[in-house]
Amino acid sequence: MKFTIYALRSTIALLLVGALWLMSLTRSHAESLLLTGATVHTISGATLSPGQVLVENGKISAVGTNVAWRLDQGRDHPKVDLSGQHLYPGMIALNTDMGLVEIGAVRATRDQSEVGDFTPEVQSWLAVNPDSELLPVARANGVAYFQPTPQGGVVAGQSGLLALDGWTTEQMTVKAAVALHIYWPTADLNTTPQDQARSRERWKSLEDQDKERRESVKALDDFFQDARAYATAREAAKDPGTFLKIPSWEAMLPVVRGDVPIIVHADDARQIRAAVKWAETNRFKIILAEARDAWKVASLLASNNVPVIYNHIFTLPPRDAANYDVQFAAPAVLQKAGVKVAMGLSSHRASLVKNLPYEAAQAAAFGLPADEALKSITLYPAEIAGVADRLGSIEAGKDATLFVTDGDILDIRSNVKRMWIAGREVSLENRHTRLYEKYRARPKAR
Repeated sequence: MKFTIYALRSTIALLLVGALWLMSLTRSHAESLLLTGATVHTISGATLSPGQVLVENGKISAVGTNVAWRLDQGRDHPKVDLSGQHLYPGMIALNTDMGLVEIGAVRATRDQSEVGDFTPEVQSWLAVNPDSELLPVARANGVAYFQPTPQGGVVAGQSGLLALDGWTTEQMTVKAAVALHIYWPTADLNTTPQDQARSRERWKSLEDQDKERRESVKALDDFFQDARAYATAREAAKDPGTFLKIPSWEAMLPVVRGDVPIIVHADDARQIRAAVKWAETNRFKIILAEARDAWKVASLLASNNVPVIYNHIFTLPPRDAANYDVQFAAPAVLQKAGVKVAMGLSSHRASLVKNLPYEAAQAAAFGLPADEALKSITLYPAEIAGVADRLGSIEAGKDATLFVTDGDILDIRSNVKRMWIAGREVSLENRHTRLYEKYRARPKAR
């Protein structure tokens, strides 16, 4: 009995401590903040120069050139002068392995893929390492949210959207199940003659290769047909409590119902055409990722309302006859055709997520309008991830996720000076700044 009472008292004490901690967090978020004097890039509307942004309870309360300022219970809240600087909404990095990979050469730090061709039950956000040294590096350059993407197999699993702030993955997760990821079967054919093949035992004829490709696409289609059959059987079950639930098929339920979109990873134009036709036939909502040759089928993507996460700005031209700038100009070609383009990284290396604005800047240098380049790393990723009601632009009612720079973020010479995520200012310290300070203070040679 004494043990039970002691345990009860301990539990109550822990709950009280937790409640006080939550209250302290609420109080810190409840404080108002007026950001004034900066050039405010609202993204969704006009650029205000200078402008003002009022932050309350972690949300943006008002945006304008002369926002009404008030006292709260007799206390004067902070008024932050950002004169001569630029204010942007936090950037969003889609289709990345950040948080899942720390050191590529060390297998124990790589957790981006699972074994098996069909693993829809995989939830990538649960595998993110909140203590990764790469997260603060990306945050220090204005990236506020990221989408850790599962890899491997054909149906690799589901991704979520996480904030670059929080002690645990639960605290970091902004939206679970953003999309299901499919890696479309390759369309390439190896035309090397058998007598010139490196391994004659593994050599396959063009007919056999084509047969394997068609079988792979059929296996993918059969998988989705089976998922639909499972959903139908589950709904028709007379006693849902006795229905045998299978995790992989349970994970497919929101997908076949249309609640969760599908991100199709494909590069070759033939893959893209096949994926768009498959989605149209099955009435699936898809998003195209990687998208190396998407510019070749821009009109097809536009007519089918397929947004693109473009990951090949700094990829070398894939064909000898291609112009040197074919990948630089691809986003502009897509945008002119009416395709919504979100910028991704040319490499899935997590250490390079900090370079996201420079991918957009390169596209802007080769024809993509500057306002579209900014949207490609803010508003469009938010729309693709289904969180545009909260993120992606500086508008009243949205989360106060903002960062301040001393110049145009599309200019590599600009530096991020301050950052807020959901109204809370976050540190820009990271491994790079620590090493800089360490070696700057090293003893000088005599």
